[in-house]
Amino acid sequence: MLYHILALGDVTSESAVDHLQKHLPAFKRNKDVCFTVINGENVSGVGLTPHQAELLFAAGADVITLGNHTWGKRQIGDYLDENRYILRPANFSPRTPGRGWGVYECGRISIGVMNLIGRCNLDWKAADPFATADRLLAQGDRPTFTLVDFHAEATSEKLALAYYLDGRVSALWGTHTHVPTADERVFPKGTGYITDLGMTGSVESVLGIRPEQSVDFFLGGLSGRFQASEGPCKAQGCLFTLDDATGMCTAVERVDIR
Repeated sequence: MLYHILALGDVTSESAVDHLQKHLPAFKRNKDVCFTVINGENVSGVGLTPHQAELLFAAGADVITLGNHTWGKRQIGDYLDENRYILRPANFSPRTPGRGWGVYECGRISIGVMNLIGRCNLDWKAADPFATADRLLAQGDRPTFTLVDFHAEATSEKLALAYYLDGRVSALWGTHTHVPTADERVFPKGTGYITDLGMTGSVESVLGIRPEQSVDFFLGGLSGRFQASEGPCKAQGCLFTLDDATGMCTAVERVDIR
């Protein structure tokens, strides 16, 4: 049987959350989506509060993943320990709150979700994401499907991990750069892949930020604290079609919900 799994890129503002609340339920019904993973680390610009996480769940997220801005709002710490449906990168220090791997029941199937962070040009202090993935995949019984959100900057690191895990995970996607790539595909051994999902945020923006602030920054000005851009939003990501007979992916489709 085929199942549709939706992954949406970094949510950059509360306005983007409002956009999801308005448009995501209908999209999920129309596409017969059974499980949704949303990267929420930028809802506050830098970080996510527990209240904002609850808004994302109410909008339709089954699992929320994070990244390099996980600790942007320190009040998230206790929430990460309490709520197993929100994940921070698994290769963060084990001394930090929360978890980076979870297995969730979804009707007749089980879905494992892994959150990893890249080290190349992003977080050199993190543990090796390749070794971390190996360790997590070796734990316990294998779920029907395994999904990986790899929050990384270097496209080479994302592609390398996808080849390394091809045939061992159902789908792997990249987050962090906020710009969707056009390389969605199914790898030779059956893993669905895209280098970056894109973002959920204002259409008229620079990665979700007010364009005039970003321009001023690159011109050498003192642009101050970046502010989320206003106006109509988009929700970008991918729809992965997974086969429970093999645990692998049969199709990958980019989505842009407006």
